[in-house]
Amino acid sequence: MEIAKRTENGSGQCVHLCRPPPAPDLPMQHRGADSGYNALAPPRAYPAPSLPPAPSRLLPSDLPAPHPPCPGSAAVRSPGSRFASSLRVLCSPPRRSAVFWRPWIDDGGEKEQEAPHNAVEAVPLKQGRSLMDWIRLTKSGKDLTGLKGRLIEVTEEELKKHNKKDDCWICIRGFVYNVSPYMEYHPGGEDELMRAAGSDGTDLFDQVHRWVNYESMLKECLVGRMAMKPAFPKDYHEEKKVLNGMLPQSQVTDTLAKEGPSSPSYDWFQTDSLVTIVIYTKQKDINLDSVIVDHRDDSFRAETVIKDYSYLVHVALSHEIQEDFSVLVVENVGKIEIVLKKKENTSWKCLGHPQENHNSFIPKKDTGLFYRKCQLVSKEDVTHDTKLFCLMLPPSTHLEVPVGQHVYLRLPITGTEIVKPYTPVCDSLFSEFKEPVLPNNIYIYFLIKIYPAGFFTPELDQLQIGDYVSVSNPEGNFIISQLQELEDLFLLAAGTGFTPMVKVLNYALTNIPSLRKVKLMFFNKTEDDIIWRSQLEKLAFKDKRFEVEFVLSAPTSEWSGKQGYISPALLSEFLKRRSDTSKVLICLCGPTPFTEQGMKMLHDLNFSKDEIHSFTA
Repeated sequence: MEIAKRTENGSGQCVHLCRPPPAPDLPMQHRGADSGYNALAPPRAYPAPSLPPAPSRLLPSDLPAPHPPCPGSAAVRSPGSRFASSLRVLCSPPRRSAVFWRPWIDDGGEKEQEAPHNAVEAVPLKQGRSLMDWIRLTKSGKDLTGLKGRLIEVTEEELKKHNKKDDCWICIRGFVYNVSPYMEYHPGGEDELMRAAGSDGTDLFDQVHRWVNYESMLKECLVGRMAMKPAFPKDYHEEKKVLNGMLPQSQVTDTLAKEGPSSPSYDWFQTDSLVTIVIYTKQKDINLDSVIVDHRDDSFRAETVIKDYSYLVHVALSHEIQEDFSVLVVENVGKIEIVLKKKENTSWKCLGHPQENHNSFIPKKDTGLFYRKCQLVSKEDVTHDTKLFCLMLPPSTHLEVPVGQHVYLRLPITGTEIVKPYTPVCDSLFSEFKEPVLPNNIYIYFLIKIYPAGFFTPELDQLQIGDYVSVSNPEGNFIISQLQELEDLFLLAAGTGFTPMVKVLNYALTNIPSLRKVKLMFFNKTEDDIIWRSQLEKLAFKDKRFEVEFVLSAPTSEWSGKQGYISPALLSEFLKRRSDTSKVLICLCGPTPFTEQGMKMLHDLNFSKDEIHSFTA
């Protein structure tokens, strides 16, 4: 059993839970009932209201939803997300050429620490076509849509007509953009944008960089919205009655049974002072980092990640609650209890009103990123250009980032919201180095390299203690079960590619009894670039299972260790498995060319796909 408390008196008391009376807004549920994949009825098609003239600076969020869901509906996808066409990344940090590269050397540009999955190689941009140049153009007042500030409804037939480089419209989540002016500014190249010309590009956009804030980047290119009916799920036959937030057993679809886990359900109870929301996941591998809870104003949001699916409880609470709450997980039965404290000791007739996607159970890849504002509480130098940032979660949030996963940090820069992915780390490789002031689940730590000529990190570095940064829900495909029964763990890291290794290293040494050896090969340019060198050396001294080797590409004459770049010779010497049958895992992370070269070398050394995990594309 795991318990997360935001305050000492969260839910430590033993209470007698009683069932509240039924109510029409959000009725109670019957314990033990099963629910299906499509938790509620699909959305009905609504006639699209006419769009009034609007100023050019208008975000999609300022418009009515393209197809509003019917009251109480859930698992509603945006109209554009069901089509097969694709869109490459709208804004991506520059990447190094695969022909000439120094994978652990900063070239003056700014790149993410961990490349998002399916990232594409960038192409050289012309002079005057940088991200900042694009932002200046959008603020110049120039008409980038060709519609003189009007917003229109776009039919599928009309969209197909605009499929040329000088007349290119693309649909993302039901909204249509004229991306012709953006062609020369796109880091992925014009050809990548043209793959979605005249069509719906939502799916491939999501595959490549769904974290990019395209609404802000392309707000001056907004043409209007699609005038089309929402697509119904292929397994939908007729609308079914929803019973207390759960579907009858007969509605658990064959599709879900074949492709994913059983749909969860929820219930709620109350005492005079507490409200307890119970989520039945029907899975045994649930823990505290499986559930993310956010309470903002009267909106309560609890997302449970189950394998590759997301279950969402999202309601506007009927009464006010206190800021702090507690989360309890009973692992052996897969039950989650979220205990809220009432502001007033009154009886609730209902939990609240359903909000967007309430009671939905959909693939994780189809969910949007959710952000909350976190406060910067400390910032300290680690190397000459890398700092350890400590962010504090709001007291109304429960969030624990799973081992090997990353989040996105979002900052408003010159009027545009810029997003970058980073992997959280521990505050130290040794808990005894620092005495935590507050419980660990309140803090998130990041090791971030500051690029003076970059766009994002200088702004991040200028934040003052007490300022806020938006942090997303976790993402990533590292599965912790890969470490179970492991005998040998090899880590290959270049520069800030070391960050995903921190929690993997700590978890393996602490929780894997079968572990015989952990070896880290850490590539850097100079000795001054090595992150946490003293801690790594102390860890190797303290735990004989751990070894670290530093490899420098530009060492001084006094350096006596290994030097050079990743190579088959270095790897074959470093990667010694105990026997042909021993279970091994090799993790690698760094700039994209480093990872691509490393993957090829590992395959050439006869390591299988299951024995390799890459934290980059």
